[in-house]
Amino acid sequence: MRQAYLSAFLLSILLTLVSCGFQLRGSQTLPIDRVYLALPVNSPIGAEITRVVRSSSNASVVRDRKSAQAIIELLAEQREREVLSINAQGRAREYQLRLRTTFRVIDPEGNELIAPTTLLARRDIAFNESELLAKESEEALLYRDMQSDLVRQIVNRLQGIKPVAPSNAG
Repeated sequence: MRQAYLSAFLLSILLTLVSCGFQLRGSQTLPIDRVYLALPVNSPIGAEITRVVRSSSNASVVRDRKSAQAIIELLAEQREREVLSINAQGRAREYQLRLRTTFRVIDPEGNELIAPTTLLARRDIAFNESELLAKESEEALLYRDMQSDLVRQIVNRLQGIKPVAPSNAG
């Protein structure tokens, strides 16, 4: 009897998920086939954009700007850390970490497909001097998490691109 209730419960959850349109995140379909990545060499966000576009989208990354349908340019990337609260001794007790990036997408002729856009991610972190190494690791993990969020937002915006039709001058 108990197993019948459990089966009915699991079946109802499954039907609810299917009926609401839930599906696992698969590869992302981009409206462009060839993309050139104009990213700084040592940029962590740039490296993640490259990985995500190569591994989980239909677009292929090309090495020549002119053969691309879209060029993703990473214009700025900035990490910030601000004190949110202090303890009785005047030492920082809590920080807010911010990761800000600005990007744009153009076609080979320089037409903007996505105007320069700034994205911001933030996370709060409690600070304790006695756990300095653990907090440094946590901070690095939070920056990686924010980086993944920003890359996801960039790829989502790429899905809305409407490529400019080539001009037939001639």
